[in-house]
Amino acid sequence: MDEIVAEFIKRTILKIPMAEMMTILKAWDFLSESQLQTINFRKRKESLVHDLVMLCEEKHANVNDAALLDIIYTQFHRHQKVWDVFQMTKEPGEDIDLFDMKQFKSSFKRILQRALKNVSVTFRDAEENAVWIRIAWGTQCKKPNQYKPTYVVYYSQTPYAFISSSRLRSSIPLLGQALTVASKHHRIVKMDFRSRYLDSLKAIVFKQYNQTFETHNATTPLQERNLGLDINMDSRIIHENIIEKDRVQRVTQEIFGDYPQPRLEFAQYKLETKFKSDLNRGILAERKEPLRCLVKFSSPNLLEALKSLAPAGIADAPLSPLLTCIPQKRMNYFKIKDK
Repeated sequence: MDEIVAEFIKRTILKIPMAEMMTILKAWDFLSESQLQTINFRKRKESLVHDLVMLCEEKHANVNDAALLDIIYTQFHRHQKVWDVFQMTKEPGEDIDLFDMKQFKSSFKRILQRALKNVSVTFRDAEENAVWIRIAWGTQCKKPNQYKPTYVVYYSQTPYAFISSSRLRSSIPLLGQALTVASKHHRIVKMDFRSRYLDSLKAIVFKQYNQTFETHNATTPLQERNLGLDINMDSRIIHENIIEKDRVQRVTQEIFGDYPQPRLEFAQYKLETKFKSDLNRGILAERKEPLRCLVKFSSPNLLEALKSLAPAGIADAPLSPLLTCIPQKRMNYFKIKDK
């Protein structure tokens, strides 16, 4: 095992929280159970890492072994990445081919390695017929940089791929080409849809809403809080409030359902509109460029927050379709222009 691989493994293990160390190492399945039993996991982390690297050296770990460990760590901490959704399409009338995962991997890797002399590609199969792909990019003159990889999660026999955001934007066209050819599609486009929460993106794209999503440490949902009706209030007003509250709850449930919402952090709206006035005067009336405005809604759980607005009395029901259409349109970047 050379020094580059040893350093790569060392850095990866240092990132792993102690509470997850044994779980991730067992999932890696590179070190045997008997080897792991020789390690004292109560040591200081630096000493523990040294012992683990020594065991990897005894087993002659290579860069692919180290990359697999990094994939597993990333699977456990997928929320540390920002994920973009890409959609692929076939030509109209094109037949659906039988999918072969082995052939997909071979084709994907071959396309990248033909285009780039120095590129490292590692695969790991996951649940639901998914494959995680880790690409470390190099150049014609430089070895792959293992510390700035791109991750791809592709679900076989679907037109969707989830790609971690990368500063190496020049690599995206080549990556898109490899995905479309290997999965036997014709075209790939980036959707206006991104989040740190890969599971939620997947649930929305595949319309799998009715499940439990990762939650944040929040207080009681707004719709469950007591709105504090005064006990001395006129009974007619109380009756009217109950009717309105029932209506709001019904409308909210029709729009959002009665299941937990997929977790997104934001929705962004860009508005472009030309100034319109019946009065032919003023600086804005002569302006040829449209007026531009950007509005961004942020929350630890945006869809749950939107679902809570009307029941809490903060907004009227129903909410604007621009806010409630996010799961249906599968996007959280919107551009609003004049018709």
